[in-house]
Amino acid sequence: MPRRPETGQVIGGFRLEELVHEGGMAHLWRVSRADADGPLLMKIPLLRPGEDPATIVGFEVEQMILPRLSGPHVPRFVAAGDFDQPYIVMELIARPSLKARLNELPLRFDEVVDIGAKIATAVHDIHRQHVIHLDLKPSNVLLRDSGEAVLLDFGLARHDQLPDLLAEEFNGPIGTGAYISPEQLHGIRSDPRSDVFALGVLLYFFATDERPFGDPDTVREWRRRLYRDPVSPRRRRPDCPPWLQEVILRCLEVEANDRYATAGQLGFELQHPEQITLTGRATRSKRDGTLAVAKRWYRARSAAAAVRQSCALQLASAPIIMAAIDLSAGMEPLAEALRVAVRRILQAEQGARLACVNVMKLSRIALDDFEDADGRNRHLRRLAELKHWAHPLETPMNGITFHVLESVDPAVALIDYARNNQVDHIVMAARGSSTWRRYLGSTSSEVVAKAPCTVTVVRTSQTR
Repeated sequence: MPRRPETGQVIGGFRLEELVHEGGMAHLWRVSRADADGPLLMKIPLLRPGEDPATIVGFEVEQMILPRLSGPHVPRFVAAGDFDQPYIVMELIARPSLKARLNELPLRFDEVVDIGAKIATAVHDIHRQHVIHLDLKPSNVLLRDSGEAVLLDFGLARHDQLPDLLAEEFNGPIGTGAYISPEQLHGIRSDPRSDVFALGVLLYFFATDERPFGDPDTVREWRRRLYRDPVSPRRRRPDCPPWLQEVILRCLEVEANDRYATAGQLGFELQHPEQITLTGRATRSKRDGTLAVAKRWYRARSAAAAVRQSCALQLASAPIIMAAIDLSAGMEPLAEALRVAVRRILQAEQGARLACVNVMKLSRIALDDFEDADGRNRHLRRLAELKHWAHPLETPMNGITFHVLESVDPAVALIDYARNNQVDHIVMAARGSSTWRRYLGSTSSEVVAKAPCTVTVVRTSQTR
């Protein structure tokens, strides 16, 4: 067994400088190495006699998963030790976790929404990399100085393309009682919507200073969420906006199919609350009656094994589609061709969400006039035209939004919108070719070259 680490000791070429945190499952040390790029953190698991086997297996899981993750929403992986001296070295992010803010609860609603949107973006990013976190809670989230949410501790995580060591070694649900999802209680660890449920618990907690299902200690207490609905946020905090209650309670639905299909779709709603479609969740004030609870209890007892779902399949079944629509005079044939293309995509992607976007180009030099010749607001007129364009699609109101952007560069506006809203597929029309367009480049060609997602360009016979 490795000896207890001490300040000044060198492990794997890294010098232990300072014990940052002494937890129940691992110690965290600030370490240094001559060739290191930035401050580093070493995580050393506790391997004492009689230690919980989950500690060891969880550390193995994190050693497998963290090197496969990249981007701003996870600590940068640096190195890992072997069995004789296990450790993980990663980027040290000198920021406290969200646990440090618990004494400030409840937070202002705008802060709840901002933090929730950032976490949803981070969660969607790791889902795109085939990883489900399965242990989202305040102590496992921090915010960088630049504002991005960073997810920590992947010891309970599941990777689509790796063995699930925790499921192989242990029977029964694994997680943190206040945040564990209903499907995890049934032994399902492969559904990314489990993280959407946990994010709903976080939103509820930040908004009300209460956890929706308390802080249960036993599996029997955990299982109450399978049949007992939480007190609505507006009962605990009457000034909670109805749309925010709608979002939170949708995240907390027992059936995964009733939640947001992806964390990306949840983040999209949090960034565009003015377009959220309200249901009975928004005004719910009373908990469900005895009959409804009894029905759920019976279903929970007799529930069949859920169909296991992968991140890739779930995300592919619920993309965010952006239709970039040119509303200029004379572009009607292109607009119709674009509508036909979008309809085909929506028919193939039943869980898709559609964002209809138009860019109102601003002048680089002159002052812009935001009213037309008849004194009507150009922005509102464009919104009305977008809704008119989309009307024949017959898309449910909770699956479509409308956005008018203002920019001197339409291509940049479209690319930024796609990046900031986790768009999976851009569908746009291309105008006819011309000498100027070939020389200067077109909006569609720039979007195709720089967009962070798939782009479909639609043309008509007149523009080919």
